[in-house]
Amino acid sequence: MSLKPLSLTYLLRPSSIKSGKIPALFMFHGYGSNEEDLFSFASELPEELMIFSLKAPYDLEPFGHAWYAINFDAEQGKWSNDEQAKESRDKIVNFIDEAIDAYSLDKDNITLLGFSQGTVLSYAVALSYPEKLKNVIALSGYINKNILVDNYADKDHNGLSFYVSHGQVDQVIPLEWAQNSPEFLKNLNIPTTYEEFPVGHGVSQQNFFSFKKWLEAHI
Repeated sequence: MSLKPLSLTYLLRPSSIKSGKIPALFMFHGYGSNEEDLFSFASELPEELMIFSLKAPYDLEPFGHAWYAINFDAEQGKWSNDEQAKESRDKIVNFIDEAIDAYSLDKDNITLLGFSQGTVLSYAVALSYPEKLKNVIALSGYINKNILVDNYADKDHNGLSFYVSHGQVDQVIPLEWAQNSPEFLKNLNIPTTYEEFPVGHGVSQQNFFSFKKWLEAHI
C-alpha cells in the first residue's frame, strides 16, 4: 500500500480488512528515537488493525527525533518544553483526523501506543480529546498535567480504556511518576490495567505479551 501524504512522517502496516471501517493503532516513539522503533511490534499485533508509526516533528542532533525538547540546566535540572509538547499534542490530533479520512478508519475504534515521551503525548491527547479515542497503551511514561487542555476534567472520559506499565528499575522516568497514573485515571472514571516489570527503561518480552493480550481483548 502506497502512503498517502499526511502532515507527519509515518510508517504503515495495512489492515487485513479490505472494506468497511478499519480499526487503527497509532504509535509514538520516545525521545531521540524514530518511527522505526515501535514499528518492530507491528507484525505481532492483531492483523485487523491498520498500524501507523509516527516520526516526532523535532529533529535532534546528530540524529533522532523528539516530540518536545528536554533541556538540561545546572540550576533548574532537567525540564521539558511544555509549549512544544502542546504543539505536538495538537499535531497528533490533526494527524489522526487526517488518517481517518484518508484511510477510511473507524473513528470509534482508535488506539494509541506510546513509549516514554510518546506515552506522555498519548496521555495528553487522550485526556484532552477523549471523544477521539478508544484505547491507550502507555509504556514507561507519565501524565504531565501541564500539557492537558484547560477543561480536560470537564470532558467525558467514560469511553476510554488504558493499559499502563513501567519498569521497576527505570533509570529515566521514576517509577513513582507512573504509579500516580492509575489513581489519576480512576478519578476520571477510566478503567485502567496497571502493571510493573523487573526491567529498566524498556519493554520486556513479558510486558509485550501482556499488552498484546490486553489489546486483543479491547479492539
